[in-house]
Amino acid sequence: MGKLTVDNADAPKSAMADVGDICFLAGKPDASLLKSFKRFKLLVPKDAGWEKLIEGYYGKRAKKFQRYAIKKEPGIFNKEKLTSFVNGLDTCYELRLFDRELFDLAKSEEWSADLCSQFKDYDEYEKLAVGAGILHKGELVAGASPYAVYDGGIEIEIDTKPEYRRKGLATVCGAKLILECLSRGIYPSWDAHDKRSVALAEKLGYRVSHPYTAYELI
Repeated sequence: MGKLTVDNADAPKSAMADVGDICFLAGKPDASLLKSFKRFKLLVPKDAGWEKLIEGYYGKRAKKFQRYAIKKEPGIFNKEKLTSFVNGLDTCYELRLFDRELFDLAKSEEWSADLCSQFKDYDEYEKLAVGAGILHKGELVAGASPYAVYDGGIEIEIDTKPEYRRKGLATVCGAKLILECLSRGIYPSWDAHDKRSVALAEKLGYRVSHPYTAYELI
């Protein structure tokens, strides 16, 4: 998924991998690769050279912060614990795997759009992805779904409608998606935007690898 741009197709020394709102920068720092960004973007530099270039090129538009890489450990998940999270969902909610209805509901609201924003339509989503959503009185209130997919795995996106947060719904959705991925032989990869995301990841069985620098381009 996404788009790869290099400075020179025949002998590349710099590269930019662009997936949705996230862009990874590697190789020799090259300002020409930064010219296309005119809206919000999350920039992930490979090293200090790219950091210096980003800060000099964008100035105050680039807000520096720490994200957290999560270890990829296929055998670490406790399926019984994850199942207990799923089974603990209050009966006033309905937990379902993503279908066309949930896909359309997610696309219709800003808080949930990133659950399926990288797929052009449901047919593509059905072919490439799997997700879990929670409904309350017919309304989508939480979901876990791929922000991106790759061979043998997905990058998890979890979102909860603001008024339904702190009710454990993200935990249930995350647990259900992880279990579904494991049953399909897909690795549910996680990368944490902040310490709240780290806490949820650890609750579901992941372990932190290391913090790394990123920039919010506004």
